[in-house]
Amino acid sequence: MAIRFPRIAHGKQMPRRATEGSDIPKGYFAVYVGVGQKKRFVVPISYLKNPTFQELLSQAEEEFGFDHPMGGLIIPCKEEVFISLTCSF
Repeated sequence: MAIRFPRIAHGKQMPRRATEGSDIPKGYFAVYVGVGQKKRFVVPISYLKNPTFQELLSQAEEEFGFDHPMGGLIIPCKEEVFISLTCSF
């Protein structure tokens, strides 16, 4: 008989890569990140309170506006930069 321990959630939430057809859980939203090819991430809504993330959204609004054919927010930065920034929240 095996004993299973529930996964322990870490204090910091990392953005998750998401496939196109996956459902977005309650409390999260999807963003597309990248300069050329865009990758989809599902991030917690709590990121919206972070000043760094708000700056990324301001840059996204200036560059792309809010009417996207992809149906989500596009963050105009490199994937590595986005992950690095969001891991520090």
